[in-house]
Amino acid sequence: MSRFSKIGTLPPIEVFALNKAYLDDPHLDKVNLGIGAYRTDDGKPWVLPVVRKIEQLMANDEGLNHEYLPMLGLDSFCLAATKMVLRHDNPLVLSGLAFGVQCLSGTGALRVAAEFLCRQLGYTSVYSSEPSWENHHLIFKMSGFPNTRTYRYWDKVNRCLDFDGMLEDLNNAPENSVIILHGCAHNPTGVDPTEEQWKKIADVIKKKSLFPLFDVAYQGFASGDPDKDAWAVRYFASAGFELLVAQSFAKNFGLYNERAGNLVFVVNSQECIAPIKSQVSIIIRAMYSNPPNHGARIVASILNNADLTEEWKQCLKTMADRVRDMRILLRNKLESLGTPGNWQHITSQIGMFSYTGLSRKSYCKLFIAIVTKL
Repeated sequence: MSRFSKIGTLPPIEVFALNKAYLDDPHLDKVNLGIGAYRTDDGKPWVLPVVRKIEQLMANDEGLNHEYLPMLGLDSFCLAATKMVLRHDNPLVLSGLAFGVQCLSGTGALRVAAEFLCRQLGYTSVYSSEPSWENHHLIFKMSGFPNTRTYRYWDKVNRCLDFDGMLEDLNNAPENSVIILHGCAHNPTGVDPTEEQWKKIADVIKKKSLFPLFDVAYQGFASGDPDKDAWAVRYFASAGFELLVAQSFAKNFGLYNERAGNLVFVVNSQECIAPIKSQVSIIIRAMYSNPPNHGARIVASILNNADLTEEWKQCLKTMADRVRDMRILLRNKLESLGTPGNWQHITSQIGMFSYTGLSRKSYCKLFIAIVTKL
């Protein structure tokens, strides 16, 4: 008998299983609504032209090599990424009280954050929105958090933010609970708080001594404006919070498989910085030792050059505008077909995801109604 014979088989990870089914399907008119990745009008992946330009320059640069990066990552990338989310002239950045640690995309940044918060600060409870990105719960559970909870977010009746429910749940959270907040383009609802609502959320988190952890996977990709998409994070930082920000560059740079991510620490004391970095270094050493270079160097090259940054922003606008246009076309088509229901939420939501809130039975009825009209 094998030593491994008692191991049970878990169900497949749904989003990747769905993507495999899409790839295996020979039908010519198939559409992939699973993986959260940008596609062109032809349904193809898009390598941003500015990214392609940098890759060509890197390929021809004989000064580059494949040596290990430091455990905390490529300095030029970490600083540029931190400036991107907090602004280059933010006093916290200029003083060093805000600093970045390179991680394996946003998922890796969240995992390092979770390990650090659990092991070093002794936090035991984490709250994610209901619904949320399905990996949030798993990351924190596997990092040692015994209490993974949720706060209300989606109002399924009105198809909008359940703001009162969210505030009530945050008010009831125990002190030092970690609160996962989506910086922009909430996944999966596409519903974000307004600026005034963000201020009230911050008030509750401060009053209850909770710890904010921002997941920022879509900065610039959501609205086409990186500064607009970073408003919530910058507000919390300006309000005096100590916090963490997990950044991903998969969507906004199209670097899905390069795993370029940054974990931003915002602290209120210079004396904390060296101990934090030493403890994070140990976590990373035991987890993956040091991060990859290619994607991080692409991001650093673009963000540290004003002309290239402008080219990148034009790419962002192209993607954000196309997503917005697709929302409008979808809503118009549903309404022109006389599809039952109110579809205004499709265009009021933002970003890559649209959350209908439909049940399985409702989906079947909708599908039949659409097919009948076509």
